[in-house]
Amino acid sequence: MENRVELKKTLKPIHVWSLAVGSIIGFGCFVLPGSWLPKAGPVGAAIAFVIGAAFMLAIASSYGFMIKNFPVAGGEFAYAYEAFGRNHAFICGWFLTLGYLSIVPTNGTALAVLGKYLAPGLFTRGYLYSIAGWEVYLGEILLASAGILIFGILNYRGVQAVGSIQMVMAVLLCGSVVLITAGSFLSPESSFSNLQPLFAPGKSPLASVAVLLAIAPFLYVGFDTIPQSAEEFNFSHDKSLKLMVTAIIVGGLMYAAVSLSTAVVAPWQQLIAGKPVWATGQAMHQTLGSFGLLFLMIAVLMAICTGINGFYMATSRLLFSMGRARVIPSFFAEIHPKYKTPHKSILFVLAISLIAPWFGRPAIIWIVDMCAVGTAIGYLYTCLAPYVLHKSNPGLEGGSKVKFMSILGALFSIVFLVLLLVPGSPAILGMPSWIALAAWVAMGLAFYATMAKEYQQIPKENLDHLILGELPPNAIRKTV
Repeated sequence: MENRVELKKTLKPIHVWSLAVGSIIGFGCFVLPGSWLPKAGPVGAAIAFVIGAAFMLAIASSYGFMIKNFPVAGGEFAYAYEAFGRNHAFICGWFLTLGYLSIVPTNGTALAVLGKYLAPGLFTRGYLYSIAGWEVYLGEILLASAGILIFGILNYRGVQAVGSIQMVMAVLLCGSVVLITAGSFLSPESSFSNLQPLFAPGKSPLASVAVLLAIAPFLYVGFDTIPQSAEEFNFSHDKSLKLMVTAIIVGGLMYAAVSLSTAVVAPWQQLIAGKPVWATGQAMHQTLGSFGLLFLMIAVLMAICTGINGFYMATSRLLFSMGRARVIPSFFAEIHPKYKTPHKSILFVLAISLIAPWFGRPAIIWIVDMCAVGTAIGYLYTCLAPYVLHKSNPGLEGGSKVKFMSILGALFSIVFLVLLLVPGSPAILGMPSWIALAAWVAMGLAFYATMAKEYQQIPKENLDHLILGELPPNAIRKTV
């Protein structure tokens, strides 16, 4: 057996929960209501977020089962390996890698967008070029790069500090959302009549909900920072499901609250017709003045920073696990001798993230839209895994319930994929996202062709050891 490197157990439950909530609630929660409202209407959007959260709770049930039995870094990659074998593990890991990797620079460029809104004269200096109608300035690239670099250094120097900082930022994020929501609904200018029409004009309620329900895999993707960090838990893995469930519920309520707060302060169609630079910002300033706008800014800044921080964690741990399995170069699995972090994986995420802002925000958004497919694939593999494990271990206690939740989560994952990929769907990917998806698949095939021989020659016993390590005594393994 090869020597297996392992991560240090330092994370507390509050750190893990904060990583999940902070990663679920991103920049889009506060900036995208202006585009969500015309597509779904205020009530349609809120229903989509609640249904999406319910779907994710079913999916999280399978994650809780798998974390308890396979508490290792890599999450979905390790689960796909145990249930379906090494080739499926590569497919799952490959799609997830881009999904995770794109979120760090996406939040970095969101930091630049916020900077341009707050101080346009400062960060719109040094015009370089335009991509897809987006003007790229040196000032915004420097701001995005600074945020990416700061959190890269924090993650490089140790996970305990990352967890503590994330906890503080998550508290500020949640507190700010509570304040702006309460302020909006209690404002004398607010009225429930402003929410009319409840759904998108010209669309059925079903179509209005479906268009946002399709992106639920990406909206809630942050909850799986929990399985990615499972190897570093300094507490019982039995708590994993509870942490995921509460994080998803809080995330769903926050998405719905911000969208409704934007629409309730004035007739929402008039607000959108005015083509505001930032619909939510204008709504908060209109009802709560500078005080409300201040708390909204705090919420946006915390959402951006928690997203960068959380997905540095998730991406580097996925790369670490795949490197440990030799499916990608083994240097990704190297541990820093002092800080005990997968420092080369973190440096790789840092390098890629620093390159991305130079391509402009539209190019990154095309990739992000495509990444909902990758996350849905990860969900599908994870949800099918408990069913496969129980089929190979007949008679296990709780088997019927676990298999039912496994199938239910898998069906929800397939619904997400259908909404994104089937022609005629109200949420089908745009052409740039299809091109990005095809390019990523082609790159995966080329990469696998170069690594396949070495990867396939690793004996199963050795690969089990590298990916899964020493499992809990009561862990359920695939036996047939």
